[in-house]
Amino acid sequence: EELPLASEESVDPKRDMPKGIILGMTTLLIAALLVLWLNPSLPQGSAAYGHSGEPILDGFRAMVPASLASVLSLAAVIGLLASFHTIIFAKGRQIFSLSRAGYFPPFLSLTHGVHKTPHVAMLCGSAVALAIMFFLWFAKGAEQSGVIIGGTLLNMAVFGAMLSYLLQALSFILLRIKLPAIERPFVNPFGIAGGVATIVIAAVTILYQLFDPVYRQGVLWVAVWFAIAIIYFALMGRHKLVLSPEEKFAMEHKAKSQQA
Repeated sequence: EELPLASEESVDPKRDMPKGIILGMTTLLIAALLVLWLNPSLPQGSAAYGHSGEPILDGFRAMVPASLASVLSLAAVIGLLASFHTIIFAKGRQIFSLSRAGYFPPFLSLTHGVHKTPHVAMLCGSAVALAIMFFLWFAKGAEQSGVIIGGTLLNMAVFGAMLSYLLQALSFILLRIKLPAIERPFVNPFGIAGGVATIVIAAVTILYQLFDPVYRQGVLWVAVWFAIAIIYFALMGRHKLVLSPEEKFAMEHKAKSQQA
């Protein structure tokens, strides 16, 4: 069965991104700008809140009694739940995709018989994350484990996200150049220029974050994780690779282009 290809004329540049994603990004942007603008206006100023681990809650505490600030902080917890669910979804998809291509054990790409979701990947990924949390909690104690989880692990995730944004933008640019006519569920209105801007922003963000010694420790552990993954791939993973649907699509499109 031939894979769907679309001519450049059939690609609809007016196709919209889902409204939920747009509203979510807008909400985060407004909230971040408000914290950045309002907190320095509080009595203690930027010097105090610039080093705060919870600037929203500290801002509440400066304006209202501590008991009421704790109630207001529940709104921030609701936001954390949204992030928690998004991370589970993305983690499951990442593990599933890597397993399907042979980088991870094949059982991790099994999907649910009814819902067709990568439930094995999500459950295994969650189990590993929970095991790490419990290990740190019992090995380091509540206070020290909180520092590691809120500092090193969080910074590892942030660095991984920035690196992911950079590589995704690079992939987007390469797809726009090499496969301009493929059918796309969403056409980025900013084009290649938007991809270049994303790479620049991500690279500058990483550069500035590296000035923080706590953040550098997280980057070091990411490098250790990458090194372990590379060793695993060199010794075992590269012998178990299979052709993923994305790779098959790219190879078939390349063959058709060469024939034409």
